[in-house]
Amino acid sequence: MTRDIDADEAARHKAKMEKRKAVQDAEIASKTVEKGLLIVNTGPGKGKSTAAFGLILRALGHGWRIGVVQFIKGAWSTGERKALEAFGDQVSWHSMGEGFTWETQDKARDIAAAERAFAKARELMADPEIRLLVLDELNIALRYDYLPLADVVATLKARRPDLHVVVTGRNAKPELIEAADLVTEMTLVKHHFAAGVKAQQGIEF
Repeated sequence: MTRDIDADEAARHKAKMEKRKAVQDAEIASKTVEKGLLIVNTGPGKGKSTAAFGLILRALGHGWRIGVVQFIKGAWSTGERKALEAFGDQVSWHSMGEGFTWETQDKARDIAAAERAFAKARELMADPEIRLLVLDELNIALRYDYLPLADVVATLKARRPDLHVVVTGRNAKPELIEAADLVTEMTLVKHHFAAGVKAQQGIEF
């Protein structure tokens, strides 16, 4: 049911929105810099990689070429990978991890996998046709010291000016946060795993 709005309320609302629009327009007009961003999605909540894949979809809508390197996840069959395969060579996807550290239980093997993944990331960063690069779960590799933090941060900071890079994974290092242009922390408020709900197709993978 629609609530009736009298003339005075409508006029007050219109005046308020006119002022708000003027402020918003001025704020937008003051932003003049265009650059490739270093984006970090971190925190204990669900949605870090999901947000990155949503950004991929937006970029694909504008015809961009995309790169994805997964540092921990291996050859898992995921819905996002299947969906993005429909875009052909517009997406360069590389799942180079061997599973989480508690699965491999072999640090040397994990380090070797992370090094191969970061070499691939460097390769994609050097490709001038790639406009957006997602480094999925890179934060996990850095958390366990599989890669030298200083070298990774320096490489990301030295990316070409028009390249956007998204790094995902909980426990982002302070040095990476400092280097980033945009950092979003996913906060855990409630999670269905705590109620015994297992990972489900279409939601977790």
